[in-house]
Amino acid sequence: MKGPDIMEQVREVKRVNIRALAVTAVLGAVASALMFVGVHVPLMPSFLQLDFSELPALIASFSLGPLSGVAVCLIKNLVHLLATSTGGVGELSNFLLGAAFVLPAGIIYRVKKTRLGALAGALIGSAAMALLSLPSNYFIVYPAYGLVMPMEAILDMYRAINPKVKTLWDALIWFNMPFTFVKGLLSTAVTLLIYKRISPLLKGTK
Repeated sequence: MKGPDIMEQVREVKRVNIRALAVTAVLGAVASALMFVGVHVPLMPSFLQLDFSELPALIASFSLGPLSGVAVCLIKNLVHLLATSTGGVGELSNFLLGAAFVLPAGIIYRVKKTRLGALAGALIGSAAMALLSLPSNYFIVYPAYGLVMPMEAILDMYRAINPKVKTLWDALIWFNMPFTFVKGLLSTAVTLLIYKRISPLLKGTK
């Protein structure tokens, strides 16, 4: 009896793994599509656009585990790399920020699988993403932008909204970091609204 039982368990694990890979791929495709749909935010420079491409990654992190969430972030940026305008620099930064968001969120939720645990994890992930946006933008993204546009021209776009901006650090602290944090909060809010309804479908329990 033990032999067939073990084989059945192995087959069940394989089915679960295949389903997890398939769901991760689907969520990656959804995230890729959302990444192409950016919305301009008032009181922000025009090149800062809001998208919800981290939303499927956060859902994957909660339902399938943090590594699945990171995989969704990787998939969407690999797809977006085909149409990149930054030579891959923007996609690298987006992947790092997305991973910083969904990884702690998924880990905390795995330890405490409650609505409060999900909220705490997502808030910590949002804060981590916002903080990482400072060095990511300063050392990776904006130096790449500086190759095609003078840094002063970039700063002038910030100064048109806030004349007190003097340096790139000012722009990142006053604009990019809050923008990134709010982006994480919006994805968190939508996830908490819909997760309970779609979780059984993603996990294959319904």
